[in-house]
Amino acid sequence: MFKHILVPTDGSELSQKAIDGAIDLARTVGARVTAYTCLPQYPYSPFPEVPAEAPEDFQARSEREAQSHLHEIENAAQRVGVACACLVSVHPSPFLGIIDAAERGGCDVIFMASHGRRGLGGVLIGGETQRVLTHTKLPVVVYR
Repeated sequence: MFKHILVPTDGSELSQKAIDGAIDLARTVGARVTAYTCLPQYPYSPFPEVPAEAPEDFQARSEREAQSHLHEIENAAQRVGVACACLVSVHPSPFLGIIDAAERGGCDVIFMASHGRRGLGGVLIGGETQRVLTHTKLPVVVYR
């Protein structure tokens, strides 16, 4: 069964449900968890006259938010005796960051949430979970 579960989070309520499910699975099967957050790239504006957040401030704020999300996962895992590591990276596309984190970390499964959009809406809107599913060779557990 699974020994090392990657759990990506963006801090949303939906990802929190998947986190709870992943930690429960890890506890049940004796696996460890790596919590992952992909930091956004700085959004450069094509309009220099539009005031934007300074790149240093943007990066510091993004890192604080990511660490807060990861700390919550780490605490939840610790409460039930599941080993948890945390990982952060910057990628142009979060799904690429997720796949890279899973491969570099030696994870044997990615555990993600899904909005559950179906039909044309799902195709048009897509989502990071769909992109991960179509671009990785690792198993992906989609939690709804």
